[in-house]
Amino acid sequence: MKYDFTTIIDRKGKDALAVDLLPYSFGIGENIKVRDGLDYIPMWIADMNFPTVPTVTEAIIRRAKHPTYGYFDISDEYYDSIIEWQTRQNQVDGLKDEHIGYENGVLGGVASALHTLCSQGEPILVHAPTYVGFTKTLTNNGYNIVHSPLQKDDKGVWRMDFEDMEEKIAKNKIHCAIFCSPHNPTGRVWERWEIEKAMEIYKKHEVYVLSDEIWSDILLYGNQHIPTQSISEDARNRTVALYAPSKTFNLAGLTGSYHIIYNNWLRERIRRESSLGHYNSINVLSMHALIGAYCSEGREWLGELREVIGGNVKYACDYIDQHFEGVSVSRPQGTYMLFIDCEEWCRKHGRTLEELLRAGFEAGVFWQNGKEFHGEWNIRMNLASPLSMIQKAFDRLEKYVFCE
Repeated sequence: MKYDFTTIIDRKGKDALAVDLLPYSFGIGENIKVRDGLDYIPMWIADMNFPTVPTVTEAIIRRAKHPTYGYFDISDEYYDSIIEWQTRQNQVDGLKDEHIGYENGVLGGVASALHTLCSQGEPILVHAPTYVGFTKTLTNNGYNIVHSPLQKDDKGVWRMDFEDMEEKIAKNKIHCAIFCSPHNPTGRVWERWEIEKAMEIYKKHEVYVLSDEIWSDILLYGNQHIPTQSISEDARNRTVALYAPSKTFNLAGLTGSYHIIYNNWLRERIRRESSLGHYNSINVLSMHALIGAYCSEGREWLGELREVIGGNVKYACDYIDQHFEGVSVSRPQGTYMLFIDCEEWCRKHGRTLEELLRAGFEAGVFWQNGKEFHGEWNIRMNLASPLSMIQKAFDRLEKYVFCE
């Protein structure tokens, strides 16, 4: 490979929440004591233990060398980079500068859109399992969550329950839904017919859609991302789509997302709402980081990243199937997260999920409690690390955790 996805980077003390919090702050009681001689393997928060594409670093350094950092306007190059990226990656047609707006994070964009479209106390439809960020954003801002649980089919693939969605929309008089595509935490990449069916329901009941597509670049095994707005003219005008280079290029610490809104009425009001707090302004280095990411070398780097993550996912899922009886996982089609189901194993061995989590922590494997994502017996695992780290983690899980 041209790029380095094998070197283990020491992130300790380099402003990395993934490692600087360890072994504390996991909400299961007293501090964790990791077994003697074992290091920490971060497999929880969704950023990567890979260096970003070199063009990002080069773009930031190039701009930082100029010793002034005053007020600025978003450059044409920023908009051009997004338009070209969306055209090449997602076959988006007709995207213009005016449709694109900066957001201080996808969740900030969700909040601004909700404030525009809804009154506090209104019900919002969200699929479950649910990204914990959606839960916090909705509850912190006074909205009521109505869950429509995803269901596994006979092949173990997560599917939307369209009857349940429509029933809950009608019963609760819902007029706004959050749609996660690809889905976090299950890693499901929706097929066109599935999005079409969902959008038909939303149209029928006059539901606006906030489509979080931040994972749209991390696709595995030939799966294709279908932008929600591309489904129909109605979907194009009913949907607020939210994107960012942060998951793709490991840029979460720079903060910089963007929305795509084609509906003039909707766009103008959401921009007005997001401007009221005077917080929603792009950082000059974030702008140059996006330009450095959304380029031809960024696409080449992304191709290799997908291959590496695909290999890690295959290794992890095969290992679970072969070594951890009573643990199951639906193989993700996108993202770099696993959402493993430990119910059968826990019940068979008389263990709670918290006890299982602690056993992993004590082995230095810092995975994430799936209850925060509305998975009662689930654990979420981040696989965006060199394969050697993934192999070490699963070796420890077999030796110290799933060993009874």
